[in-house]
Amino acid sequence: MPPVGAVPLAECRACVRLAGFLDEVRQRHPSYHARPVEAFGDPRASLLVVGLAPGMHGANRSGRPFTGDFAGLLLYETLHRFGFSNHAESFAPGDGLELKRCRITNAVKCLPPANKPLPDEIRTCNRHLAAELAAATDARIILALGRVAHAAVLMAMEAKASAFPFAHGARHSLPGSRVLFDSYHCSRYNTQTRRLTADGFRDVFRAILREL
Repeated sequence: MPPVGAVPLAECRACVRLAGFLDEVRQRHPSYHARPVEAFGDPRASLLVVGLAPGMHGANRSGRPFTGDFAGLLLYETLHRFGFSNHAESFAPGDGLELKRCRITNAVKCLPPANKPLPDEIRTCNRHLAAELAAATDARIILALGRVAHAAVLMAMEAKASAFPFAHGARHSLPGSRVLFDSYHCSRYNTQTRRLTADGFRDVFRAILREL
């Protein structure tokens, strides 16, 4: 496997299944981004939000994390409510949205079939997340949306997973004076089943603001 930096993220085809799936998606939807999705937001962010992977008709279509799908509705509204963005909605690149002190990325950069990346794909893509974390020297706080993102952050930081169990609202002190917060993913399933409520999500952000 080429080292990080040898192949730009936009050209990465390290996961054969994901690369082939994106080729098929581009044929069916020629206007879609249908490539690895880069991080979005303030390069000097103090908060890094890590999701799972691009959604078919969200980030995979728009090319911006959590943009154009249901999961982005609660995330961007909450970011705006707590002063991390200038707008409460994210429509598409070029819509004037700016993040302040915040950056958003995913554990897996490419759209996976059925929204379920395989363990090997998560491990392969982790080098990109590790590189982002290494470059984000101002990001003292990391918010993991869901168990996969939580585990990917720990893997990228070479932290022992058993020492930092996932739980909604949990706070973990990580090596390098960083703090990891956990939240259930703001997916349609989690919000419609009320596993994650808007108030529960806001509580996590209140704790993040206190930390900052």
